Amino acid sequence: MVDVGEAVTRAHQQEWARLVATLTRRFGDLDIAEEAAAEAFAVAVQRWPSGGVPPNPGAWLTTTATHKAIDRIRREKKRDDKQWEARMLSEDGPPEPLGAIDDERLRLIFTCCHPALAMEARVALTLRMVGGLSVAEIARAFLAQESTVGQRITRAKAKIKAARIPYRVPSADDLPVRVSGVLAVLFLVFNEGYLATGPDTDPVRHDLTAEAIRLTRLIRVLLPEDGEVAGLLALMLLTEARRTARISASGELVPLAEQDRGAWDAALVAEGHRLVRERLAAGVAPGRYQILAAINAVHTSARDVRDTDWSQVAALYDQLLRIDSSPIIALNRAVAIGELDGPEVALAMVDDLGDRLSGYHAYHVTRADLLRRLGRSQESRAAYDKAIELAGNTAETAYLTRRRDQLR
Repeated sequence: MVDVGEAVTRAHQQEWARLVATLTRRFGDLDIAEEAAAEAFAVAVQRWPSGGVPPNPGAWLTTTATHKAIDRIRREKKRDDKQWEARMLSEDGPPEPLGAIDDERLRLIFTCCHPALAMEARVALTLRMVGGLSVAEIARAFLAQESTVGQRITRAKAKIKAARIPYRVPSADDLPVRVSGVLAVLFLVFNEGYLATGPDTDPVRHDLTAEAIRLTRLIRVLLPEDGEVAGLLALMLLTEARRTARISASGELVPLAEQDRGAWDAALVAEGHRLVRERLAAGVAPGRYQILAAINAVHTSARDVRDTDWSQVAALYDQLLRIDSSPIIALNRAVAIGELDGPEVALAMVDDLGDRLSGYHAYHVTRADLLRRLGRSQESRAAYDKAIELAGNTAETAYLTRRRDQLR
């Protein structure tokens, strides 16, 4: 028997971006598209439990959302043209080609990542429209307030509407200007799938990681010589390769050091390594994603965690910090230094980041582990408590709780 609640959730994860993209192409308005999609899912939650899940949930949602959009347009009396209304009521014909790759989600990403929008607004809007992430999930990704993120999204949609930004994959000449924002979005969508930030979702969301990889592959077709596109794809593949080893049978997160490396996807690891080698052979100074991919290549090259070349990892983080001074990068570098020079040296580096990362759960996870290794159990327990308070991922919370409870 089909669990209707699970069916609606599954449909939402799989259909949200496709539905929003379809409605945006048809009505040319992100607000209408998002509201109609949300209303369609609300109707599904109301009707499916009693009437059953329809044979084709995606088609049902599209039809329902289309009717909701038309109803809103009529209510607000935004159109007087009867011919336009008749066209809206008719069945869609085949969509006209709107770019080098005919993919609805890719068009929507490039629409939301227009250079007329500030970078943070581009990323927030696209995470909402394409990734289907809630405002709360996006706020956690940005380490920002929900109200701030909500305002960014509202202003970005209004600017797209006012500027009449077209819904299409841009021409080849326009791609380099927009691609950095697109890659930032896909990286964050992948991260949300890799380790979901909310307690009300699966701890690892394969739907998001798979879609981020699919779209990055499409962008690589558009920009085959772009090093950062290749770097991001390599980073995703090397991370996705470890997915099945990351959650234990009891539902706990399994950290990298404890994973069964024999369970990693060898084909994805090999493809990721090949991309990293290709970029190294290109002889071009690497960008952020290429360096992150190289770091992951070092980790996935080691047959055992004890074989990890931590000096190379630390050197790569040094290189990354020169182009990205993010405190999160500095935190990850401190972990590598801890493996080379010991936990006391690393803890001093981590503590220096406290003012900027006090609201970031991984900061407290790192402190807790370093304090545990130093035998400072009471302080370690307090750090674990803070990390558990801030962590939204259920698998990670279970792991951290067990680690805290093992302290004497």
